[in-house]
Amino acid sequence: MTASATKNTYRATIILDLRGVTDSVETLLARLKEILTGLGAAVLREESLGQKDFVRVTDRKNPSGIYVQITFEGPASVPVAFREKLRLDRTIKRILVQSA
Repeated sequence: MTASATKNTYRATIILDLRGVTDSVETLLARLKEILTGLGAAVLREESLGQKDFVRVTDRKNPSGIYVQITFEGPASVPVAFREKLRLDRTIKRILVQSA
């Protein structure tokens, strides 16, 4: 078995910034899952954690965000490609991908 054929499990925690967006959280979650499957990952679980206040507020006009978690399985190249796809997306405030 080669290193590129091995599948790892990852958990992505994403903070959404929905200011000026008319889409619902479920629609954005479906779009994120579609991006992951397009990169060759299998989505195992997704969960909306709801709106939470930030510990350190960098913008007084935006003191909170909507947190979502997606657990997926895929090759080691998927987390980097996923972050790169979402880098310029205005609805994504932060993204953290951890090995689960």
